[in-house]
Amino acid sequence: MATKRETLEQLLDRLTPHADVSFRAMMGEYVLYCGGKVVGGLYDGRLLVKPVAAACAMLPEAPLELSYDGAKPMLRVPFELPGETLAALFTAVADALPEPKKRRE
Repeated sequence: MATKRETLEQLLDRLTPHADVSFRAMMGEYVLYCGGKVVGGLYDGRLLVKPVAAACAMLPEAPLELSYDGAKPMLRVPFELPGETLAALFTAVADALPEPKKRRE
């Protein structure tokens, strides 16, 4: 089941004033970026983020789920979190990730 565009728009409306968040549509789902780094995505209507230590500390009760068969487990984030909290979570995940590799030209 693909994620509805309105789900993405609702999430971005809450996040955009607080964080540098962007997205890329991919096979009916949405990959989410913060500061140019992949931090998670919307999969089957679920908000999932990479389970870095900071995210696990912020959401100790969050279950690990697969975005698709064969994927690495990710933390399921409740949509009910306030925009400021979601932004802090996305920023913490991005800060814990390495810089993206530069593309060859």
